[in-house]
Amino acid sequence: MSFLSVRDVVTAYGKIEALKGVSLEVAEGAITCLLGPNGAGKTTLMMTIAGILKPKRGSIRFAGDAIEGRAPHAIVARGVALVPENRLVFPAMTALENLQAGAYHRSDLQAVAGDIERMFARFPRLKERAAQPAGTLSGGEQQMLAVARALMSRPKLLLMDEPSLGLAPLVVEEIFRIVAELHRDGTTIFLVEQNAHMALKVAQHFYLMEQGKVTFSGDPGSLAEDEVIQRAYLGSAQG
Repeated sequence: MSFLSVRDVVTAYGKIEALKGVSLEVAEGAITCLLGPNGAGKTTLMMTIAGILKPKRGSIRFAGDAIEGRAPHAIVARGVALVPENRLVFPAMTALENLQAGAYHRSDLQAVAGDIERMFARFPRLKERAAQPAGTLSGGEQQMLAVARALMSRPKLLLMDEPSLGLAPLVVEEIFRIVAELHRDGTTIFLVEQNAHMALKVAQHFYLMEQGKVTFSGDPGSLAEDEVIQRAYLGSAQG
């Protein structure tokens, strides 16, 4: 049984369908990566899974339970957390307050405090910036904060939307090191990413989405051998 199963999902903005019958699976314990050009519907899919957008049709099942159309907080409580595109930290709140906000649905305050210390151990720069407004952090620090905030809900499935977007190459390497570390710790990750080269290093399965439809599904080997994907996503860094 798939950990996350998306079946024939249609999501629209008014009369414009951004997702046109999307189906895919995410295996438990794996990193699954979704590639695609801008405007393909990748972020719309992430927001639909997270409950921020409601699908017109189709089903989304997580760990065997139907979650399509549920409220975002109910989906977080089920064990699904989203690291949104462009980070979207709470800029006026401190880094510490952002972490506390990530655990808003939890009542185990002692365990929450322990998890904050674990986040500070995993992301030492966040400990240094704990009292700073999140809006004053660098882009890389904000991305780490967005990941740590999502982890505060103790998710079983982490949705990550373009975690490397707009970051310097060294910071991108650090973000992907964190992704690989989370995977080793047992977190299932569904990753939207433009940087196919970095994704190839960590993901076990790939999908390609174009114009609201899934047009490719395969492992890293078949992704690297596909001529169209080679030209569009892997060609620019060859040689």
